[in-house]
Amino acid sequence: MSQFPPGLPSSVIVTTTFTVEGHRIVAYKGLVRGLIVRSPTIEQGIMGGLKSLIGGQIGAYTEMCEQARQTAYDQMVRQAASLGANAVIGVSYDASEVKMSATEVLCYGTAVVIAPVA
Repeated sequence: MSQFPPGLPSSVIVTTTFTVEGHRIVAYKGLVRGLIVRSPTIEQGIMGGLKSLIGGQIGAYTEMCEQARQTAYDQMVRQAASLGANAVIGVSYDASEVKMSATEVLCYGTAVVIAPVA
């Protein structure tokens, strides 16, 4: 389960599993997702290009990808909260290239209402 960045609903539990231990699903709210298309900034592009010539980890691209994943995740959690869900189960990410140097990142799961098991 996840920790919440500032500004996100702290009452939404997020997990890649399809159950939350000690809880039962009482309502399904539906599929929720966050989607972003990102391309590197000029600085990230220059630094990434130089690093690709000499090899090794390309930190500028790693940072860009992590920012895209976080934004997609944040959107998904907000959408779940707006539906009245208090959990998102079965969370997964998908990424694909939209055009040269632009990447689509999708974060999705099922928004549910859970309650503690008696």
